[in-house]
Amino acid sequence: MKKTLIALLAIVFIASACSKLDVTPESQYTLGNFPKTPLDYTALIGPIYTQLASKYAIEYFRMQELTTDEAIIPGRDGNYDDGGQYRQHHHHQYTPDHSNVKDVWSWGFGAINTCNRVLSNIANSSMAETDPARISSTAEVKAMRALFYFFMMDIYGNVPIVDTFPVNDLPATKTRAEVFAFIEKELKAVVGKLPVKDLNNPIPTYAHPTKGMVYALLAKMYLNAEVYLGPGNKKYNETVAMCDSVIASKKYFLDPSYASVFAPDNGPNTTETIFAIPYDPLLLDGNQFTRHGFMAYMYPVYGVPNNLSVSMSTTPAFYDRFNLPGDERNNTWLVGKQTYKDGTPFTIKITKKDLDASYSGPAGDTIWQLEISKTLVMTGKKPFDVGNDYKARCMGVRSIKYYPDRATTALTRMSGNDMPIFRLADIYLMKAEAILRTATPTTVNGELQDAVVLMNKVRARAKAPTVTSVTLDELLDERARELYWENWRRNDLIRFDKYEIEYPIPGDVAAPGYDKPKMSTDAYLKLFPIPNTERKLNVNLAQNDGYQK
Repeated sequence: MKKTLIALLAIVFIASACSKLDVTPESQYTLGNFPKTPLDYTALIGPIYTQLASKYAIEYFRMQELTTDEAIIPGRDGNYDDGGQYRQHHHHQYTPDHSNVKDVWSWGFGAINTCNRVLSNIANSSMAETDPARISSTAEVKAMRALFYFFMMDIYGNVPIVDTFPVNDLPATKTRAEVFAFIEKELKAVVGKLPVKDLNNPIPTYAHPTKGMVYALLAKMYLNAEVYLGPGNKKYNETVAMCDSVIASKKYFLDPSYASVFAPDNGPNTTETIFAIPYDPLLLDGNQFTRHGFMAYMYPVYGVPNNLSVSMSTTPAFYDRFNLPGDERNNTWLVGKQTYKDGTPFTIKITKKDLDASYSGPAGDTIWQLEISKTLVMTGKKPFDVGNDYKARCMGVRSIKYYPDRATTALTRMSGNDMPIFRLADIYLMKAEAILRTATPTTVNGELQDAVVLMNKVRARAKAPTVTSVTLDELLDERARELYWENWRRNDLIRFDKYEIEYPIPGDVAAPGYDKPKMSTDAYLKLFPIPNTERKLNVNLAQNDGYQK
């Protein structure tokens, strides 16, 4: 089913593959008659999804996860420092000139501009306004535009609202509350025109907006309403109502296996996915989890290319949360002495000096069983750097949550694991949190669902011990175990008022000279700055508070 979906997406690439610009066009399509068939709409809308895929698992991921305890990219004797951009994320020292700050702004508003262009094409086509394909396509594009606006509102806060194409005047900054209201209004207007998932044929709606996707996005907005709108603007009962709309639909079910949700062959067959990006190593690239998050030296065990990276891991304190007996999610990490799948030690023949730069004995080779250490020890020789001998390269617990894809190619080093944006487990945990924060428990499909019932649904699927009570802090830890590396950690920590106080990260070992980050209480860091490059192009963009210095 996944190959079928990718084949449909490939239409977009084929339709735009012409490179000879002096050929007389044979198509009779004009703005006045295109699109006019369902396939035309598919081709027209396709670029929106390629833009979503291009940065979501890379630059957007870095802004949402490297700024938290979930992911870390230390230098390794200067390698992977990349101008200090990752340590700036880790230390919360990002600036209006940070590369991710600039790239993600361009990505988000570039996609919004594409949505506006597509909506203009649809509005100017010869198709009747009552045509079902025109109505559903318009709703689909507006839902996607709302999703991109959510990303921009969450990261930058106060951003312009642009809903026309072309743009004739330089747009001015709108408040976060105005952007929230715009997104909410747009989603409510289109939800009735979007399809529902067909359990017998999930392919047509997979990776496209559905009613379930809109309900999930609204639930996320309402859960964070006090962050986006200010203290006192509680929308926890509204959160529960949106979660209930997903649950009551009976269109989504927790997959029996947690690992299968993120496996290379995931796709429309994944029963809990509400909305995802259908990555493919060649046709829809952008998934770099195997490239950066995997322990590259283990490639013979997993059958993936041998030119991958050893750059990204997690922090010791974050990994320590994976401590529940029997929890299948514990198995999504690589730590300790490594073996082949039959238990045979995985060894490397290496010189003693290459293994340990501090070695001063007689030269010679050694056979070393590869060991991934939990602790990150900074050398103090360079900022935020653990060194570059083999022991240093193996510092930091590695993830195989997005299980290494054998189809990963040496050419792109991209993988085909689809990345969920919304899924049912998150719906359960959002509803549980809203109830803990004063919302009223509700009965759905004949079941009274309070926070304990909802959390136990997630625990039971993971084969983790169930609970008889739950606190907000315990729920936050459950979200960490269930949703790590799905681009929600920064969002969660801000909502729980832990985004600043998590630093310095507990568990890091500070060697002499390590520039340990100071405990920050600067609330302005909860928003990223507006890029300087954009403010030079548009004088109507106001900088977020705290970044004017």
